[in-house]
Amino acid sequence: MYILIIIIPLIGCILSGLFGRYFGREGSALLSTLGIFITFMISIFGFYEIAICNTIISIKIYNWILLDIYSIQIGLLFDTITITMAIVITSISFFVHLYSITYMSHDPFISRFMTWLSLFTFFMLILVTSDNYFQLFLGWEGVGLCSYLLINFWFTRILANKAAINAMLVNRISDVFFTLGIIIIFLIFKTTDYNTVFNLINLINNESIYFVNILINKIDLISFFLFIGAIGKSAQIFFHVWLALAMEGPTPVSALLHAATMVTAGVFLIIRSSIFIEYSNKVLILLSLIGSTTAIFSGIVATFQYDVKRIIAYSTCSQLGYMFFSCGLSNYSVAFFHLFNHAFFKALLFLSAGALIHSLFDEQDIRKMGKLLWGLPIIYAAISIGSLAILGFPFLSGFYSKDLIIELAYSRYCINTIYIYILAILAAMFTASYSLKVIFYIFFANSNFNYIIYKFWNVNLSEHTDKMIFSIYSLIILSIISGYLFSDMFIGYGSIFWNNSIYIGINNIYFIDIEYINPLIKNLPIILSLSIMLILYYSLNNIFFFFFNNKNFYNKFLKIYYNIAPFFYYALFFNKIYNKMYNIIIKSSYVIFIKYIDKGLLEILGPFGVYIITKKINNIIMNSVKPYIFFYIYIFFLNLSLILFLIIFINYINIYILLNNLFILGLIIIIFYL
Repeated sequence: MYILIIIIPLIGCILSGLFGRYFGREGSALLSTLGIFITFMISIFGFYEIAICNTIISIKIYNWILLDIYSIQIGLLFDTITITMAIVITSISFFVHLYSITYMSHDPFISRFMTWLSLFTFFMLILVTSDNYFQLFLGWEGVGLCSYLLINFWFTRILANKAAINAMLVNRISDVFFTLGIIIIFLIFKTTDYNTVFNLINLINNESIYFVNILINKIDLISFFLFIGAIGKSAQIFFHVWLALAMEGPTPVSALLHAATMVTAGVFLIIRSSIFIEYSNKVLILLSLIGSTTAIFSGIVATFQYDVKRIIAYSTCSQLGYMFFSCGLSNYSVAFFHLFNHAFFKALLFLSAGALIHSLFDEQDIRKMGKLLWGLPIIYAAISIGSLAILGFPFLSGFYSKDLIIELAYSRYCINTIYIYILAILAAMFTASYSLKVIFYIFFANSNFNYIIYKFWNVNLSEHTDKMIFSIYSLIILSIISGYLFSDMFIGYGSIFWNNSIYIGINNIYFIDIEYINPLIKNLPIILSLSIMLILYYSLNNIFFFFFNNKNFYNKFLKIYYNIAPFFYYALFFNKIYNKMYNIIIKSSYVIFIKYIDKGLLEILGPFGVYIITKKINNIIMNSVKPYIFFYIYIFFLNLSLILFLIIFINYINIYILLNNLFILGLIIIIFYL
C-alpha cells in the first residue's frame, strides 16, 4: 500500500504526458487529479497506522549501487514525519490539481501542465519518503527540475525564461554544499542510511577532520553543509532572490511550490537531520540568526510591494524564517507544526489570488484594483481568513504555531534569543501591515480599474466554477481548524506523537516556561499587530495626517517615504549587487586567466616558448660541442648531479604539505574563476 503513494503520481504523470492527446485536455487533467486524490486517501490510512498506532514502516526495494562492501539502496521509510508530510503534499497537490482544471482550461497545453504538476508531487514524495540521503538528493534535484519546468511553462515569455534560469542557478549553488555534506557523511559513516548514521553519531561527536587544511569538527562540518543546502532551497536571505521571480509561472504552480513542495524541502531536511543540528551549537546559532533576519527582512520587503503574488511570495519567505529560527531554538516539532499550518493558509492565499487575477483579466497590481468586496465576496472571505491566519489571529491555525514560536524565543532568557524575539515581534508587525494592505487595496480602496474591466465587468467578474470554489472552501476550513485539531498531538507537552522521527533534546524544557510568561508578553504580538493595522488603515485613508493639520510635516513624510521605498521595493538591491559581482568576476577572470595566463604566460611557456627556448638551446649546444671525450664526460656528470639534487630535494620536503597547498591554491583559483 505504501509503495502506491510513490507510484500512483508517477503513473498519472506518464499517462497524462504520453497519452494526453488520446484522453483529451480535460480527460488528462481529471486523470492526474484522480491519481493525486487516491494518493491522498492512502496517506490518510497510512497516517492512522503510523502516527496514531505508533508504527514505523521500512521497505527495502533493491540495491541501487554496489561498491565492494558499500552499497546504496532504494528504500522507503514511513515514520511520523514522513506520513504527515505526505498528507500535506498530497492534500495541497490535490486541491491545486482540481483548481487548475478550471484555471488552466483556456491553455492548449493543459495536459503538459498537469503532467509536470504530478511529476512535481512525485519527486517531493520521493524526497520525504527516502530512507537515506542519497535517495533524498534524487528527490531534491527532481523538485528543482520541476520548478524550472513549471516556472517556465509559458516559455514564450522572456521573464518566465529568466525567472526559471534564476531559480535553477541559485539552487545549484546551495546544492553543491548539500552534495559535499552527503559525500562527507558517506566518507565518515560508509553509508548514507538514516538509521545507521543517526545511531553512530555519538561515536564521532568529538572527532575532527581536515577540510581545505582547516581542522573542523565532523558534525559541525556536516551540519553546516546541510544548513547551506536547506537555506538555498527554502529561499532564506542571500538565497531569496529566486523566490519573487518565480511568480512568473502560473498561479497554481506558485501555490504548490510555496505551500507544500519546493520551499518546504529545506525545512524538512533540517528537521529530518535534527540530531546532526542539535549536536552543533554553531549551526544552531546560524539557524536562529538567518531565520530571524529573513523573517523581518521579507516582512519589510512585502510591505513595499504592489504585485499581489509577490507580496504573498515574500510572506512565504518570512514564515519560513520563523520555521528556521524555531529549529535554531531546538524546537523542531513546533517548526514542523508551523509548516503544517502554513501549507493550508498559504495555499488558500495563492489560490484566492489566482481567482482574483483570473477575474480581472490577469491584473496583479493591487493599486489598479479596489471596491471588489461586493463583486467577489467569496474571494474576500478567503483572503481575509488566510491573512488573519498568517497574522496569528486568535483561534485560527497560525495562532497555535506562530505565536508559540515567538513565546519560545522569549522564554530562553539569553542575549541572542532576546535579539531573535525582538526581530520576531517586528516581523509579526510587518505581517499585519502587508496583510491589511492587500485587503484594503483590493476590497476597500477607491476603484482604479481601466475601461476594459468596466466594459466586461458582468462577463468576467465572477466566483468561477465549482472546482475552484471547492478547493478554496476546503482550504478555508483547514486554515481555521488545523491548528486547534492538531496542536495537542503535534506539540502537546509529553506527547509521544513524533516517536523517534524528530530528535527531542533537553531544550524542550522551555515548553514549561511559556506557561508562566506574563500575559501581556504572550499577547504582545497580536496587540502590536492590531495597533499597526489601525495606524496603517488611517494612513491609507489619509486620516492619520488630518490630526497633524500640518502640510509641511505631510510633505516631509512623503519625501522620506519616497526616498526609502525604492530601497525596500527592490529588496535591498540584492539582484543588482549580485549582477555587479558577477560582472566583476567575469571581467577579472577574463583578464587574469585568459588574457594574462592562458593567452600570455602559458603560450609563452608552452607552444611558442618551447619552440624559442629549444631553438636557442640547440644553437648553443651545436656551437659549443667539441669532438673531445672529456666534453661528453663533463655533460654526463652535470646531468647526474642535477638528477641527484632533485632526488635529495624531493625526499627533503613534505610531499603531503606541498600537494595540499597546491590543492588549496588551485581551489582558490577555481572559486575565483567561477
